[in-house]
Amino acid sequence: MLILILLKIRNLNELHQAESLLFSKNTDFYPMKNLILASTSTLHQGQYLSYLLTALESLFAKANSVLFIPFARPGGISHEAYTQLARKGLTPLNKKVVGLHDFEDKVAALEEAEAIITGGGNTFVLVNTMYQYGIMETLRQQLHQGTPYLGTSAGSNLAGLTMQTTNDMPIVYPPSFKTLGMVPFNINAHYLDPQPNSTHMGETRQTRIKEFHAFNAIPVVGLREGSWIQVQEEQSKLMGPHSARIFQRDQEAFELASGDLLLL
Repeated sequence: MLILILLKIRNLNELHQAESLLFSKNTDFYPMKNLILASTSTLHQGQYLSYLLTALESLFAKANSVLFIPFARPGGISHEAYTQLARKGLTPLNKKVVGLHDFEDKVAALEEAEAIITGGGNTFVLVNTMYQYGIMETLRQQLHQGTPYLGTSAGSNLAGLTMQTTNDMPIVYPPSFKTLGMVPFNINAHYLDPQPNSTHMGETRQTRIKEFHAFNAIPVVGLREGSWIQVQEEQSKLMGPHSARIFQRDQEAFELASGDLLLL
């Protein structure tokens, strides 16, 4: 597409028109993605987003304000209370934080956002609300165009191909399990390893993911607490203090070291 357009450019005005076409919201050509997908927002005995502040300082370096998507509502918290929690967490970065729930025109709010955070909570509630407002595709387009994005927990699940490897209870029924598809895999946030000496007889995360792969071929990244995936353009890299557990259909699960690329 780019070559065909450039061949037809005859003057500077046409060049500007071509640039507008290439980077408009209606084109399939997108320059980059710039995402952090974290397993959690808060570590044990830590404050909201505190362990991610160094990474977020870089991610949000060019943004004066951040649009917060509070729709996952952890513990049933109100949208406003959740936004206030995010506002407090980002205070060290001196960013203005506004909640998407406050906007009548949510599509326009997403399109005009300098940076975006989707907080954790219940993934079913989050995805259902995104579809109710008709903003799933708008968010997808904005992220493809390079708008900086932080997802935590459910907000990271939202970035995968589907939400089907969430740990959450299905308390509402979204019209689709399909999510943003920012990465070519699904995420299992808060991943916990099986404990050989445990007397608990319930299913492990590993078992649940194996059940998923009985019906689906999508790779799954078991993302441990304190770890995150950094996505830049089409490259995804594991970051943080822990390795991740990688699950693929009909293959043995394996560990991916921090700093390694996710080539799935």
